[in-house]
Amino acid sequence: MSEQRRPHILITGAAGALAQKVIEQLRDTCDLVAVDFREQVYLGDDIPSYCIDFNKRVFEDLFRRYEFDGVIHMGRIMSSQLTRMRRYNANVLGTQKLLDLSHKYGIKRVVVLSTFHVYGAVAYNPALIDEAAPLKSAGLSADLIDSVELENLANIYLWRYPELNITILRPCNIVGPGVRNTISTLLGSERAPVLAGFSPMMQFIHTDDMADAIVLAYKKPTRGVFNVAPQDWVAYQHALKLCGCKRIQVPSIPPMVPKMILGTLKLKSFPSYLMAFFKYPVVIDGRAFVNEFGFAPKRPLKEIFRFYRENKRPV
Repeated sequence: MSEQRRPHILITGAAGALAQKVIEQLRDTCDLVAVDFREQVYLGDDIPSYCIDFNKRVFEDLFRRYEFDGVIHMGRIMSSQLTRMRRYNANVLGTQKLLDLSHKYGIKRVVVLSTFHVYGAVAYNPALIDEAAPLKSAGLSADLIDSVELENLANIYLWRYPELNITILRPCNIVGPGVRNTISTLLGSERAPVLAGFSPMMQFIHTDDMADAIVLAYKKPTRGVFNVAPQDWVAYQHALKLCGCKRIQVPSIPPMVPKMILGTLKLKSFPSYLMAFFKYPVVIDGRAFVNEFGFAPKRPLKEIFRFYRENKRPV
């Protein structure tokens, strides 16, 4: 009878478009419980959904009640959300609590969604950045410290508790319908700022492909850290052109000027650390993930850009 039990999986960050794609893929074969730090979302009568601070005692009650087999942690709060201290509490202390409970309750599989931003955007980045590259972001921006610490925490648990089978994914820019990050906002705008004299190479992955990658990773318990990115890239200014955006040249110095122009474009949540990513390329090597998990993105750049071209939001 025990062999008939469907896997019980905790999904964090359930309010996000990506998490909801992952949930759609898994709901027919797994018993899912969705949680989000920010808001409660209705995902159907078959999926319990909670708005919970991971640092509160009630979070542990979920582990007792549902007897999870695995965790897919997509609940990283982006730097454009919440204050720095609340973000740190959610991303670092919340993740530590999540991993402690995973160990305490015998979880056998954990997937942690990180970001390629942890590598940092600097002029001397190699042409292709692999998983062994140092995480320079913490030294470059206080807004990325919590993202790097979240990863460092996951790495510590990865080696300390091998039975958790932790996989850390570092995707490139995730874009597509419903995605609410800064780069998606820019691609979907009628006007978008560019730094004069800079057009770094960028990578984009469709939210559907990223959901495929997460589900693939969950189903094959290979421990380690993996970049997730297609093997093609495009210059930022050319990407905006293909998305039908009018490019607004912004002088990169002094730093107050870009902030003023971003304010006039109503992009007030534009994280300051992203300025470097619009200057210097951060192109990651996703081949290790492709080779290990058999991943093949299905949505090419032209399909991604066509969506933004046909769905413009006035700024």
